[in-house]
Amino acid sequence: MNPMVSLLVGGICVSSAVAIGVSAIMGEQKQRRRFQERLERVVGSYMRANPLAVMGRGTATRSVRMVSLITAAARLFGYDPTHAEHYSLRWWLVLSIALVLARAVAEMLHIFFGTWSLLIVPVLWVMLSRFAFHWSEQRRRDALYAQFPDALAMIVRAVRVGIPLSEGIHTVAREAMPPTGPEFGLLYDRVSIGVTLEDALREMAERNKLPEYRFFATALALQSRTGGGLSEALEGLADVMRRRLALKARGLALAAEAKTSIMILASLPFLSGGALAVLNPRYMGRLFTDPGCQKMLIAAIVMLGSGLLVMRGMIRKALS
Repeated sequence: MNPMVSLLVGGICVSSAVAIGVSAIMGEQKQRRRFQERLERVVGSYMRANPLAVMGRGTATRSVRMVSLITAAARLFGYDPTHAEHYSLRWWLVLSIALVLARAVAEMLHIFFGTWSLLIVPVLWVMLSRFAFHWSEQRRRDALYAQFPDALAMIVRAVRVGIPLSEGIHTVAREAMPPTGPEFGLLYDRVSIGVTLEDALREMAERNKLPEYRFFATALALQSRTGGGLSEALEGLADVMRRRLALKARGLALAAEAKTSIMILASLPFLSGGALAVLNPRYMGRLFTDPGCQKMLIAAIVMLGSGLLVMRGMIRKALS
C-alpha cells in the first residue's frame, strides 16, 4: 500500500468528520444567536448595566460558546447531556466501542475498496453511536411504560383510602422499582419545593417523552380544575395501559415462531462452517487466506446481516 495514498485517504476521512461536526455546530450556533438577538431587542431597554457583568462578559461568552459547542457535538452523536442518567452506559464507553466497530467494518471493506474504505469510519461512528444511545433510552422508556400501571394502582389505592395525592406519589417513589421510583421521587421533590403539580407533571412528561405521562398530567390537571373522581380516571388509564401491554405480549408470543426461525437460519452457517472446519481445516482455512475467498466470506456476512435486519424490521412493523 502506498503511504501517500493512505495519508491522503486518512486526511479526507478526518476532514469529512470535521466538516460534519462543524456544520452541525454552526447550525446550532446560528439558531442560538438569532434567539439571543431577539431576546436582547425585547428586554434590552428594560435592563440596567451591571459593571461586574460587563467586565466579565468575555469570559462568560467564551464559556457559553464552549458549552454550546460541546452540546452540539453531543447531539450529533445522539447523546443528550442534560439527561445523562437516562443512559445505561457511559458516553465515552459507547463512543469508544462504536469507533472500534466502525474501524473493524472499514477493515473488512478494505478488501473491496482498499484505503477508500476509511471514508466510512466517521459515518459509521456517528450511526452506531446514535443507535446505541437511542436503544438505551428506548429501553428505559419501555421499562417506564411497563411499570406505570402498577404505579397508578398505588396512587389509586392511596386516594381511595383518603391519603392525599402527594403522599401517594411519595409512596410510588419509595416502593416502585427503577426507573419509575426515581422519576416519581423527583416529581415529589419538585412539588415539595413549591412547584405546582401540573408544572411538575408536565416537566416529567417532557423529560421522559412518554405519551402516557402526558395523559396522566392532563387527567390530574382536568381533575384539579373541574373536579370529579380522580381514582376512576387513573384506574381507567391504568386499565387501558394493561390492555395494551397484554396485546403487545400476545403479539410477541405470536411472533415467537418467526423469531425462532430467524435464530435457526442465522446459526446454520456457523454450525455448518464449524463442522467443515473440524472435518477439513485446510479447506476452511482458505476462507481466511485466499483473497477471493475472503471477499466471498465478507459478502456472505453482509448478506446474512442484511437478511436478519430485514426480518427483524418486518416483525417489528407487524407488531407496531
